[in-house]
Amino acid sequence: MTQATAEYNGYCVKCRDKRDFEGTVSVSDSGRRMAKGTCPTCGTKMNRILGKEK
Repeated sequence: MTQATAEYNGYCVKCRDKRDFEGTVSVSDSGRRMAKGTCPTCGTKMNRILGKEK
């Protein structure tokens, strides 16, 4: 299950700063929803665990 691209705020481990990134929502193997995208500054992959869908 993948939804349209949206903008999220997440922590980049390489830049050590919070950044806004564009990502898609997917469901992990454990059943958690997460936004996956890339850091606009350095290009590192970023993840943000999201809450339950209402």
